[in-house]
Formats: sequence, structure tokens, C-alpha cells
Amino acid sequence: MTETWGLWFPSAGSTGLLFTRTRLDREDAGDRVLVHAAPPVVDVTVRDGDGQVVAQASGLERGAEGPMSALVRHGERVELEDLWPTDADAGRLVLLAGGETGRLTSWWHQDRSEWRWQLELCNHV
Repeated sequence: MTETWGLWFPSAGSTGLLFTRTRLDREDAGDRVLVHAAPPVVDVTVRDGDGQVVAQASGLERGAEGPMSALVRHGERVELEDLWPTDADAGRLVLLAGGETGRLTSWWHQDRSEWRWQLELCNHV
């Protein structure tokens, strides 16, 4: 089943700014997706193929600096976790600004002062 994930940056400009809107396979996403360079505050809306809201959250705040965050889905609720990916995150979907979604293929960091990661992009929904 395809879902649409929309992330909104409510604090940007006078009325907010769309950070990303992307379609994901529900089974492929599982209960956790990564977000690269998420805004400091984000609203999340997940819609099913018919456009009905199936999960959402407002005012999720990042608590730490870093290149990645995770959106964790608990039924109709979504939470944000700050994280530095590990080998266990390889294969997870990564949401990027502008609507692209990729799959994390590798991740490396040194003392959180520098990092390198690889992402696989594909046009299959």
C-alpha cells in the first residue's frame, strides 16, 4: 500500500514551508523512516492511497544537532528521534528535502565531527 508522507516546517516564513512530500510503500517504510537535515520543528502528516490521514504529529522538535533524524510511527501517532545512524539502519528509507526518498546503503562517522553516507535512489514507487 502506498502512503504519502508530508513534512511541513511551520516556523519558516509567515505561514510555514513544505519540507518534503513523498510516496512510500507502507511495508517498505515499516515503523521508522530517516530524515536527512530535518528542520528544527516539523509537522508530519501521513495519508493513505485515498488521501485519508492515517498518522500525524505537530510541532516535533529536534533536540540535538546532527545530519539525521528518525520519524517513528506508533499507530496514528508519529514521534521524532534525533540519531546518528548505525549499521542497523542500513536499508532504511531516507526522506530528503524536496520530495526524494532513497535507501541508506552505508553510513560512517568519526566522533560525530564528520560523516559519509551513501544513498540509493530509484524511480520505482
